[in-house]
Amino acid sequence: MSLPRIALAGATGHLGSPILQALLNAGFNVTALSRIGGSSSKLKSRPNLSIKEVDFSSVESLTPVLAGVQVVVSCVATTAMGGQNPLIDAAAAAGVRRFIPAEFGIDSTNPLCVQLPIIGVSKIKTQRHLQEKSKSNPGFTYTAIATGLFLDWCLEEKIILDIPQHTAVLYNGGDVKFSATLLTDIAKAVLGVIAHQDETANRVVHIHSALVTQNQLIQYVKDKDGKEWNTTFKDTEELRQESLAAYAEGSKEGIDAAALGFSLVGMFTPDYGCDFSSHLDNELLGIKELSQSKLRKLVESFL
Repeated sequence: MSLPRIALAGATGHLGSPILQALLNAGFNVTALSRIGGSSSKLKSRPNLSIKEVDFSSVESLTPVLAGVQVVVSCVATTAMGGQNPLIDAAAAAGVRRFIPAEFGIDSTNPLCVQLPIIGVSKIKTQRHLQEKSKSNPGFTYTAIATGLFLDWCLEEKIILDIPQHTAVLYNGGDVKFSATLLTDIAKAVLGVIAHQDETANRVVHIHSALVTQNQLIQYVKDKDGKEWNTTFKDTEELRQESLAAYAEGSKEGIDAAALGFSLVGMFTPDYGCDFSSHLDNELLGIKELSQSKLRKLVESFL
């Protein structure tokens, strides 16, 4: 049985890149969808990779490119998540069987997350559009993947801890347990969804590589080098209000700051469902949780 053809939007991003690599390594034929005049030049030539420049706002531009594609994976940027409808409409028109939206991150099944601008609101609007399309187009289905925080990427970008400088802003005290996933495990989950389409149809799946706290990660560093940390404390409700104000400004900088702030609110506040451990789809999708020793080595690698 031949493998389905995959189309990937956002293939050069921090999440799209490992997903593209995993798809190519698994032998899939992949069409990378790139914005006209975008960053497709960053992609290296591979026998099973084709690159198509498209207008993501135009169903007419997208539909012919998706002919023969069975699965579409969207890894568009956070601030573009609310603009996926043309890609969804084109996928349905082209006969695509499965659409994986740019859902990755906080849990959109949580009613508080749903209320967060940019993050929650855009995800729910996208899901509702997918639901409508699946009802009107037999055979068209979707799967959203909730991953929690991108663990290795957030450590590399010093978003939750600045390990080299031994500094951190501790949200809600730093002892909140939150689900976090490695970029490579997110890529594995995409492969898992493609392999288990019946079990994952028209729903949100939840994965994580580890359930951790900020203070736990800091302790791993202290155990390694014995140095003290300079930490400050911040309540996520204060962060939410700051993010609302930044969003209201309307500038690109303000919206980008708000998007990150809302993500952190959803990932460091228990009421927002940041602990996925009671409803994981890890086993179905082939994700193994990190052992304590592997988690330690990961954290130590940023020293």
